[in-house]
Amino acid sequence: MLSRVAENIYWLARYLERAEDTARLITVTSHLLLDFSRATRLDWESLVTITGSEAIFDEHYEKRDEASVLNFLCGDQRYGSSIIASLAAARENLRTTRDIMPREIWEEINQLYLDINRKVQGGITARNRDSFLKRVIRSCQTVTGLIEGTLSDTQVRTFLLLGRHLERADMTTRIIDVRSANLLPRTPEELTPFENLQWMSVLKSLTGYQMYRQQVRLRVRGPDVLRFLLQDKTFPRAVTCSLRTMVPVLENLPRHDRVQQVIDDLSRHLIATDVEALAAEPEQLHLFVDELQVGFNQVHNAIAESYFGGSLSTQG
Repeated sequence: MLSRVAENIYWLARYLERAEDTARLITVTSHLLLDFSRATRLDWESLVTITGSEAIFDEHYEKRDEASVLNFLCGDQRYGSSIIASLAAARENLRTTRDIMPREIWEEINQLYLDINRKVQGGITARNRDSFLKRVIRSCQTVTGLIEGTLSDTQVRTFLLLGRHLERADMTTRIIDVRSANLLPRTPEELTPFENLQWMSVLKSLTGYQMYRQQVRLRVRGPDVLRFLLQDKTFPRAVTCSLRTMVPVLENLPRHDRVQQVIDDLSRHLIATDVEALAAEPEQLHLFVDELQVGFNQVHNAIAESYFGGSLSTQG
């Protein structure tokens, strides 16, 4: 496979996952603000902070209010990780590789982009926000199903899986970071009313509430949710599970030893971490999430240097 083709496929998966998970992040924030606006230290500005996009946001918007943040994250083409920009980039990467992908995948992504672009042109408001976000999430899940059900187990599938799971791990840690900063109490006296309901919302944003209840079998608690989302080996959106999923598929590629080693080192560090202790120290949890995201960048760099023409990717 040409390195250019491999890179386009990898980024196709990353952009699709980014659009879906950005929609999930907005969804959980809107639900929390609706239900617990006075009980949580939470606002729309937190989404700008957690996506690391403060500079570009402040360049184009005067206030970090609901309307501005929604427009920025959903429909601003000037921000490369907005939902519409991510879908446009995914569509373009797929357009250049259509000859090796099932036609149904192109049709679904193309239609999704066209529909979402029309909705963005009409404006994203509080009234139509939920339907917009659900459309993005459901169609991205449909594409994932099409990939699983129609694509042969080749190197094309391998690069799709690598991109999807690396982006998923990164975005899951971002959701953990922004929510735990507002929901984990610094002292027992700071435990907010209905704290367990707020953590339920975090789980639901990752479609993880039912799987959590099946495996943990206890009431929803912040430390348990963190352990589940960071260290569970079977839930698809848990960080450990995402990393572990990447390792065996690399066997389809040559020169995979270095990438596997970077992933293995990161996984061992994650599994060995005392999440209960981190939950008691939100600042330390934030630093730990930063370490994980540095690790994700190292995984990406190893993939790019090994398979994308010997240099770091220009996309992202």
